[in-house]
Amino acid sequence: MLHGEEFWLVRFLFQRGLALLFLLAFLVAANQFRPLAGEDGLLPLEWYAEGASFRERPSLFYVVPTDRAIGIAAWTGVGLSLLALLGVPYWLPEPYPTPVSMGLWASLWLLYLSFVNAGQTFYGYGWESMLLETGFLAIFLGAGAVSPPFVILLLLQWVLFRNMFGAGLIKLRGDECWRDLSCMDYHYETQPIPNPVSWYVHHRSERFHRLETFGNHVVELAIPFLYFAPQPASSLAGAATIGFMGWLMLTGNFAWLNALTIVLAIATFSDGVLEAALPVSALESVLAVSRPETVATPFYLEAGTILVAIVVLAMSIRPIENMLSESQTMNTAFDPLHLVNTYGAFGSVTRDRYEVVIEGTTDERIDEETDWEAYRFNGKPTALDRRPPQIAPYHLRLDWQLWFAAMAPSPRRQPWFTRFLAKLLEGDEETVALLAEDPFAENGASPTHVRAIRYRYRYTTPEERAATGDWWRRERVGTYVGAVSLEELRMRGPGL
Repeated sequence: MLHGEEFWLVRFLFQRGLALLFLLAFLVAANQFRPLAGEDGLLPLEWYAEGASFRERPSLFYVVPTDRAIGIAAWTGVGLSLLALLGVPYWLPEPYPTPVSMGLWASLWLLYLSFVNAGQTFYGYGWESMLLETGFLAIFLGAGAVSPPFVILLLLQWVLFRNMFGAGLIKLRGDECWRDLSCMDYHYETQPIPNPVSWYVHHRSERFHRLETFGNHVVELAIPFLYFAPQPASSLAGAATIGFMGWLMLTGNFAWLNALTIVLAIATFSDGVLEAALPVSALESVLAVSRPETVATPFYLEAGTILVAIVVLAMSIRPIENMLSESQTMNTAFDPLHLVNTYGAFGSVTRDRYEVVIEGTTDERIDEETDWEAYRFNGKPTALDRRPPQIAPYHLRLDWQLWFAAMAPSPRRQPWFTRFLAKLLEGDEETVALLAEDPFAENGASPTHVRAIRYRYRYTTPEERAATGDWWRRERVGTYVGAVSLEELRMRGPGL
């Protein structure tokens, strides 16, 4: 077995990358959690408390269900993430770096667990569980001159393996287009939030799309077994994974899923490989930390590492059973602490893109002459001439949920949607702040009525775009919610 001193630089880079993603996650929570799942959010905190016990979904906000606690927790997470990003534990003399680092990562994990468990639908994404699982393992990596426990690096590779191999299996078992290599004909147009490159890649040749679909299967189904191989095979597998994730980041907006996978892939490298590939001296200068002479891993960290390994192995049984099952599910946590989870993405690919366009009016009378103004979102396409934006690795939670909501012809299974319309009618500042543009902000008035229209969107062809400058074409396919006033919404149900 390789010794921990061969992975000091690996640990250092891994921790910096993970800290950056925790910083981003807590900034998202600080900016979005209260209007989405706070005291008076679209899915109020009390709904979380009524729907599960503390034992089932432990969270600080079960004990202190207030917006003030949410704000304190989010900004505390931001501050602690900055300390981890700067590598503050490494500034301390031995033997303090490791216990301080363990306390720092444990705090980040516990704080973010509170947001994930209380966030309900808006936090129901695989990358939330993966960030928690990775953050928990980071507690036991040590810091300073202490040799990083190699067992923890193996467990990080195990997270990476389940993420990649699980995604590959669910594709083969899911949509037929993954088996006939045609899924990428649709993916770039129908993905949750396209980015500026998506339109161009969508219009590549059929041969190109077949080749990249086949390449997807290779990277997700074959490459992961090399994560556990000796060097340099493990590093080559990690590099292939990083390249694949880089392509996904270049062509789409998948929050921090791809970035977190890249960070996990760092665990497949060794210091020798990194030193051969990176200008380490320049890196140390930028990070203001020099590589020390490593010392033996302290007993308490070794003991904790062994205990963690036993727990992870025992808790891996259900994820393995799920991964090997014909009825495989994706992105599922099997325990309330999200310690060992199952992953997977895009088991099916939609062929048509549906969007719900929300409009409001200040007219008192609703008829064919009513002047409707559309609300514009940060990531969702609404205006046909708007270039798809680059958002990731920032996560626009409302925009993502609207993508899911638009798949159905009505919001019957989206209990937050009616509350969202009511917030727009009230002109609620925190809710409106989640949008890119409120058409009624200039005159300071709130709409008298809102409505939601369901459209089928498609990319323009190169000829259409050359002629019009538009990125999209759309056709109306139905009324999602008809014109409604605040009073009418309140009559439909309690809690509005």
